[in-house]
Amino acid sequence: MYYGLGLFWDPTYFLVIIGMLLCLGASALVNSTMNKYSKVRNMSGLNGAEAARRILNNEGLYNVQVECIQDKKGDHYDPRTNTVRLSYQNYHNPSVTAVGVAAHECGHAIQHARGYAPLNIRSALVPVVNIGSSIGMPLILIGVLLSWNQTLIQIGIWAFALTVLFQLVTLPVEFNASRRAVQRVEKYGLLTEAESTGCKKVLRAAAMTYVAAAASSALQLLRLVLLFGGNRRRDD
Repeated sequence: MYYGLGLFWDPTYFLVIIGMLLCLGASALVNSTMNKYSKVRNMSGLNGAEAARRILNNEGLYNVQVECIQDKKGDHYDPRTNTVRLSYQNYHNPSVTAVGVAAHECGHAIQHARGYAPLNIRSALVPVVNIGSSIGMPLILIGVLLSWNQTLIQIGIWAFALTVLFQLVTLPVEFNASRRAVQRVEKYGLLTEAESTGCKKVLRAAAMTYVAAAASSALQLLRLVLLFGGNRRRDD
């Protein structure tokens, strides 16, 4: 009898490989694009912090703070504290990338202030997804080891499916934040027309990382269903 080897040595593993390639390609694209436009100084001379503050003030969001963090990949908006957090480079650098990233995070702040439904749904899913992502795979493995206990396996698959659902809900949130970012950049004259084109490229590349992550998780879920979703057990 064997119960766990199929998780690693199975023809469906090509689904995982496809997902990995999608994520690697998206990561390479966003790194290349952001690096390129991080070297392009914008004509207004605004760094990310100044761009963010200008957008937030113009939107009446004076209560939203802008902070600098040391993590290079830590740009985010924290709805719990109403804070836009930018990496050191994007906070201080007067580049097209810095303005684009700052505007995107401000887009999330605007979503929060306007009660954007998908953002609220994503926020509500966070605690559930954290639990699901932690117990999904262990439950599947335990179920397989316990003579293909379908109850545990099905609970594990559904728990993992929550991660996929979260990433699918994330897509409209991220795309909408980028759309809001571009609108504000152009409305408040933060970048020239040519620079705005570069900003759009940066935001599109960043959005592809979320698409790739969602696709990768969906492929992994499909693999789990194919491997463990049936009422069967593996025999020699």
